[in-house]
Amino acid sequence: MPSHPETASRPQKNDPDHVEALARGLSVLKAFSNQDRPLSVSDVAELVGITRTAARRFILTLEYLGYLSFDASGYSLRPAVLEVGDAYLLSHKLLPVAHPHLASLVQEVGETASLTVLHQGRVIYIDRVHADRVLTVNIIIGTSLPAYATATGRVLLSGLADEVLDEYLESLVPESLTDNTAIDREEIRNRITAARQNGWSLADQELTEGLRSIAVPVRNADGEIIAAVNVSAHATRVSAESLRGTVLPRLQSAAAGIAGGLQNDLAAGG
Repeated sequence: MPSHPETASRPQKNDPDHVEALARGLSVLKAFSNQDRPLSVSDVAELVGITRTAARRFILTLEYLGYLSFDASGYSLRPAVLEVGDAYLLSHKLLPVAHPHLASLVQEVGETASLTVLHQGRVIYIDRVHADRVLTVNIIIGTSLPAYATATGRVLLSGLADEVLDEYLESLVPESLTDNTAIDREEIRNRITAARQNGWSLADQELTEGLRSIAVPVRNADGEIIAAVNVSAHATRVSAESLRGTVLPRLQSAAAGIAGGLQNDLAAGG
């Protein structure tokens, strides 16, 4: 089984190709994205694990570049950071192919559908089409969630090579998010293995109480899992049996349509 692309040829900390200053600067920027409040220099130093002097230098540089601004409450992100995310979304060939299939899927099942990828053990939502229904969790494009506690995450993790999956599980510190969240590493491994064998995964109120989700992989021409598509629904409205029996076939059809569209796009030189 192929390893996930995110693990290939990454420079390590002691590698001459590793630029420590750039890594630290991005860590500072990420610290802001993980908080819902302005941060002080001391806050950043503690969150990133660097000195206050180093934190101040990185913050002032990011402020100069237009990524941060300062007021009486502290430093906050500026809209310029959206340019980085927009560049990814606009350049990713998967998105224009996948979006019409997500929209059709939502029309068919009447529930919200999403497209996700895996990054550093977390699920990143890169597209989402909302149904006209209320969900118990507020997920938007760019939202990052722990992979072990989500159906889409387990599908993506199932595409990792065994040794890469072992590394992920060894470093994992699972948190109990609901009464249904698996926090035992072997149980998490079993759920990922089941996703690999079945070709789909269902999460029943593991991330948030009242939320059920089912996911399937999107594969490239080489059979590698490059993304996952999922449908989420409120547990009081849709049973697990309905997700498996009614939603799953339509979800698989959408994923197949996305994979086929990518191959056609590649063949056409798009």
